[in-house]
Amino acid sequence: MAKIVEGYADRLRVPAGARDVQVFDDDLPGFGIRKFASGKASYFVKYNVGAQQRRKTLGRAVRGNLKAMRLEASGILAKAHLGTDVVAVAKAAAAKNTATLGDLVPKYLDAREADLRLKSHFEVKRYLERSWRSLHRHPIDAITRQNVVLIVDQLAEASGKVAADRARMALSGLFGWAIDRGYLDSNPTLNVRARAQGTARSRVLTEAELVEVWNACLDDDYGRIVRILMLTGQRRAEIGDLERGEADGDKRQIELPEHRTKNGRAHIVPLSDSAMDLLEAAGAFEKDGRDLVFGYGAGGYGGWSKSKAELDARISEARDERAKQTKSKAKVMPPWTLHDLRRSFVTHVSERGFAQPHVVEAIVNHVSGAKAGVAGIYNRASYLAEKRQALELWANHLKALVDGRSGSNVVPLTRDQGGGVGSVGKKRA
Repeated sequence: MAKIVEGYADRLRVPAGARDVQVFDDDLPGFGIRKFASGKASYFVKYNVGAQQRRKTLGRAVRGNLKAMRLEASGILAKAHLGTDVVAVAKAAAAKNTATLGDLVPKYLDAREADLRLKSHFEVKRYLERSWRSLHRHPIDAITRQNVVLIVDQLAEASGKVAADRARMALSGLFGWAIDRGYLDSNPTLNVRARAQGTARSRVLTEAELVEVWNACLDDDYGRIVRILMLTGQRRAEIGDLERGEADGDKRQIELPEHRTKNGRAHIVPLSDSAMDLLEAAGAFEKDGRDLVFGYGAGGYGGWSKSKAELDARISEARDERAKQTKSKAKVMPPWTLHDLRRSFVTHVSERGFAQPHVVEAIVNHVSGAKAGVAGIYNRASYLAEKRQALELWANHLKALVDGRSGSNVVPLTRDQGGGVGSVGKKRA
């Protein structure tokens, strides 16, 4: 202990062989000076808050700043006496400034797990981890309304307006929680207009439009994904993020685990010859390479918006060319999204009689109608054989349309036939 005065650091000596020496002030317990063997010296304050002992460096010990250092130390000690830990507060502030959206997503999901139903929690988790993945590296307080609007618009284009609105609501919930925890002061999702405006999409592409889309696809990742969606009726993320281990070439099927499906139910997608060809071209059945079939780097396919715009442009060019050849006025293809392909699949497979309603629902892993409620609880049949036949029938029909033929000559299934193995494959006379 000593009385620390101006110039005291100059007179303080570090014992030979020692790294530094520390001296506490007689007049202000906890306030001290530390001098290193190099000659540098600094003021510090040491205090306790409960059982926690803290130490904070105040600044270099130079002539003229002792009064200011002593005053700062006095304030810190007074706050500690009242239970305020300035070091902990500073660390919390630093954490707030550096916390990214990706840092907070798992914390928020843990905090809401007890409040949300299992299905709701799964949905929120899926949107936060997938839809907003491009913002995960952004500091939470640096995300702007413009960032949110851009991604909402991209989601509306690629997955539909309803999905975009649900993704926005999931992010809004996280921001509300983050504000309450002190990570930021405002919610950038507020006043972002709902894209669906309370109405569900009902766009079903005609068979002629499906042929246009098919023909406009290139022999690349995006083109293969779109064609697989047309052939199977699956969700965009389920194919775009497909892992090699999920594609079984020997069994000729895709096996999606629970965490990769929207409703949290494991799902098997039988593969037609056409779908197998597309996956083989993408290298899905190769043993070496990336874990993910499509895309580059650590994630699955990510060029949705740009690729969709280019696909639409090719469709328009093809329409213009046909109009020139027929000397007619070109018509613009009505707006459509990748999710509309799923609705179109369900509609056409059902209308063509390729499968009964419960089998169609099994193909798209959808629980409603024929499998809702009590029926859905007790009816766990996978209908694997029926799904495989329906998908092959649809693939053959679509191929015939693309090849310029009128479509398949398969006799549609009747309600009496029930969609069994023996009820398909018969040719019309």
